[in-house]
Amino acid sequence: MSRLILDIETSGVDFESLDPAIQDYLLRWTETPEDIEKVKQSLSFYPQTAEIIALGMLNPDTNNGRVYFQAPAKKIQSFQQDGIIFESATEYEILTSFWNTIKSYDKLITFNGRGFDCPFIIIRSAVNKIRPTKELLPNRYSDLHIDLLDQLSFYGASKRKFSLDIWCRTFNIKSPKSDGITGYEIKDLFMSERYEDIARYCAGDLRATKELLSVWENYIRFQS
Repeated sequence: MSRLILDIETSGVDFESLDPAIQDYLLRWTETPEDIEKVKQSLSFYPQTAEIIALGMLNPDTNNGRVYFQAPAKKIQSFQQDGIIFESATEYEILTSFWNTIKSYDKLITFNGRGFDCPFIIIRSAVNKIRPTKELLPNRYSDLHIDLLDQLSFYGASKRKFSLDIWCRTFNIKSPKSDGITGYEIKDLFMSERYEDIARYCAGDLRATKELLSVWENYIRFQS
């Protein structure tokens, strides 16, 4: 069965550009300037207040993939690196390409895709008036969507859920964070027009997820 690894990067909009009613709602429980700043820094986590600025897909069996990324302030030609094609696009084009691709695959593989990537994609697609072509969130216990965060926390039985970075370090997998970029810096990179760096970071997440999938399949998942 064909399989596809998915990862997205997001960036929050400018707080002042939000509808006043949304601003009021977000600040409803803030009491200090620090609270307000924390809210503003969290906008990238929600599809109501952020856009998808990079979306990567990787076939773990062929090692070929594609990363679409926004580059609004630059004209960037597509390029290829280590089997992955990088191509600049608008959010609408990113999502359209994703849905056209995913419908041809049988299984989806993510790290926290159920909790973040897939709900984000679904809502941003609705904002862009794009219809889904495939169910991204099938039964949690089926193997149609393997969320490695679910698997490595044993569906929540473990007391603590660890990040992709920590799991990579546990199993001696190269972490995308080892190059000095973390998810919290993506918005700043986007504002600084470092679009290719964001795209390569997304590709790093794809490759790390592939290696983590291999560990799970070979040493953790029980096979009778």
